[in-house]
This record gives sequence, C-alpha cells and structure tokens, in this order.
Amino acid sequence: MITTEYSNSQGSLAGVVILAGGASRRMGTPKAKLTLPTGETLLDYHVRHALDLNVPVMIADNGRGFDVDSTLISNQSRSPVIHIADYDPNDCTANQSDGKIKTGGALVAIERALQTLKAMSHSSVSGNQSSWLLVISCDSLIPATDLWQKLQSFIPEAVDKKGVCLADNDHLYPLLGIYRVSIERDLKAYIDSGERKVMSFIKPVVQAISFAKNWQHLTNFNTPNDFARACMALSDL
Repeated sequence: MITTEYSNSQGSLAGVVILAGGASRRMGTPKAKLTLPTGETLLDYHVRHALDLNVPVMIADNGRGFDVDSTLISNQSRSPVIHIADYDPNDCTANQSDGKIKTGGALVAIERALQTLKAMSHSSVSGNQSSWLLVISCDSLIPATDLWQKLQSFIPEAVDKKGVCLADNDHLYPLLGIYRVSIERDLKAYIDSGERKVMSFIKPVVQAISFAKNWQHLTNFNTPNDFARACMALSDL
C-alpha cells in the first residue's frame, strides 16, 4: 500500500484526483487554466500541493489535455502525475461536439481514478477499507495537503460511511472529499445503470464536516468576480 507522512492507523491516502474537465461557461475560461496573482495556473497550484502528499496525482480534464508545468514533474523521484479519461461504460471517446465541451459529470471521473488506483501494480488498495482517494475540484483554492489533513481527522467518526466531505450551513461539497477506494464497485454499478447524479450517490454514504472558517471564501467560484474574491481570501491566509 502507498503510505504518506499523513497516514495513520485509521486511513492512508492512495491517490489524488483533480477534477478539471468542467465546461466553465459562467467563468468564460477553463477553471484549470485560471491564473493566480502569483502567475501560477490553478491546475499547477493543485498539482504542486498534491505532489507533497507523495501519492499518484490524477488529472481528470475530460480529454482536454491541460498542460502541467514541467518543473513540477521533472523530479523522477516524485509521485506520477497522470491524465485520465472519464469512465464510459459505452467506451465512447468523443467529448466534444460542435465545439462545445460535453461531460459525463464528476462521478465518471472519480470512477476512472478509482479504477486507475486499482490497476497500479504497486497499489494493493482495491479492497482495503483504510485506503482513500482524495477528490479536489477546480473551483477551490484549498491546498490538497490541508484538505487531506482536515478530512482524515474525521475518519474515526465515519466508520460506517464510504466518504468524508466538506459542508457549510446550506450545501454539501462532495467534490472536496475523500472516498474509500473500495467504493469503486458500487460506483461503477451506479454509472452502468445510467445514473450520473452526484448527490444521489454520494449524500447517503458520506460523513459531512463543517468548513474551516478561513476556507469559506476559497471555494465554489463560478464567475471571474468569484475567483477574484477567492484570490483575495487566499492572500489573507
């Protein structure tokens, strides 16, 4: 099993998937390619922090081929950074039509990430209840290291759950969460049945935990103004 400095007896991190394949219509540009005040793209920001967890980092960009700064992955001793295709039970490869981005939703990306972890020869996590996948969506500036550390601390309270994710007073944030790798079979069956709704699958199986106050404005940005506010909140940390 892959272990990290953040592992403990309750749970170990098997991998990270960065969800970067959304259409981002209200933003007007792919969120993964948004530029932070430091000049770093949002995707590079998430990859940089995820690499500090010393596990495979998977980029689910819906076949859009977003580049990652080569300096982040040039060190051969670091964990691999992998672009993954969405899981498609029909093996359809077309993600675009008439110039418009189409997506099967977040669950098909998460399913492929889980399948990828199971297929890795050095990872024997497929049936291990203590192995977890960290999911990060590209509408957040919460560092992967901080998110894993926060969510991991609630694993003992989630012994009968399949995941742990953030929440506020009004919303659940299932795409900022951790999920047991062993959930893969159930998720595949759900997708194969024709379902794609995130909440219908995830809400019954997760332990929700409240946002840290200083994270409240770092996530769920959908417009340029939202992103500007998130960047200001990040600089205030």
